[in-house]
Amino acid sequence: MSLLKSPQPVPYPQSHPFQFPPSRTPGAFFPTPTPPPHSASVASSNYPPTSQSPLPTLPLPPPNQQHIVSSGHASTYNPAAGTLPPHEENKIYNLVIDLMDPNSRESALLELSKKREQYDDLALVLWHSFGIMAALIQEIVSVYPLLSPPALTAHASNRVCNALALLQCVASHSETRQLFLNAHIPLFLYPFLNTTSKTRPFEYLRLTSLGVIGALVKQNDNTPVIHFLLSTEIIPLCLRIMETGSELSKTVAIFIVQKILLDETGLTYICHTYERFYAVGTVLSNMVTQLVETQAVRLLKHVVRCYLRLSDNIRAREALRACLPEPLRDNTFQALLKGDLVTKRCLQTLLNNLNEQG
Repeated sequence: MSLLKSPQPVPYPQSHPFQFPPSRTPGAFFPTPTPPPHSASVASSNYPPTSQSPLPTLPLPPPNQQHIVSSGHASTYNPAAGTLPPHEENKIYNLVIDLMDPNSRESALLELSKKREQYDDLALVLWHSFGIMAALIQEIVSVYPLLSPPALTAHASNRVCNALALLQCVASHSETRQLFLNAHIPLFLYPFLNTTSKTRPFEYLRLTSLGVIGALVKQNDNTPVIHFLLSTEIIPLCLRIMETGSELSKTVAIFIVQKILLDETGLTYICHTYERFYAVGTVLSNMVTQLVETQAVRLLKHVVRCYLRLSDNIRAREALRACLPEPLRDNTFQALLKGDLVTKRCLQTLLNNLNEQG
């Protein structure tokens, strides 16, 4: 595992419509604030080198578990609490061992992905078991050659998505989340998010990859996660999916952007220059136009909350007074939000913020 190196963030061509350019000189649309800690060089697409966040030393496994390190908790059977009876727990250990054998890995990935909701400590077993994270990463990088030109089959997509489901399990667990982040493992997913093919295998791959990132931002105390995602340019990837992906992929992508905006560092970053604000605002505006036709209430909820959070920034509020889409100002979505009092209240608060003077 110590020999693995995090890949570089996905480069974007200069003509990419969602590439965030460097900050303008002082006096531009947005004044240049004091950069937040760890995010001053975000626009350069650099992230802290691996040497600053080394992989943790893995403890030696107990000999009676065949290189499987248990979580250390008392194994008391309680289905409601996410524990399993001893014989079922042993099946989990055997399946994890099977991940080390290329001949049995595919079936083990499938079975473990099905059981991840039943066993709360699966993330701990996966992370602390010798060679397992390397095996999962091997599954991911093995499909890189199929990304361009697009040659990903449904079978290959399903297999790598089962591996991604296990990574999502690790990303969402409180005891492995920061270790997962320190190892820069999310960067291995960025090539999947950077694909544009609309075939079902690619759409499934993007959606499952977004699920891993979503699991990271869904937890409380997101500041380290937000710093990492901003420093590795996740927002342009999410913006493109928000505009061209399926409804479900759009929903997860905008959820990630919303969680970034809710963090003060994320809001400052997006409103740091006019270009960044314009890139986000343009995609949100296009989504509103699409929502007039599709009437997708889940997406509308996130769009309203993103606009509401942007209105908390004084300079962004000034811009929104001129560029907030008209369907959000009139009663276009009144029927769609009829039973959603929370989103209706958010929309009204947004409009009140924009009507305030000074």
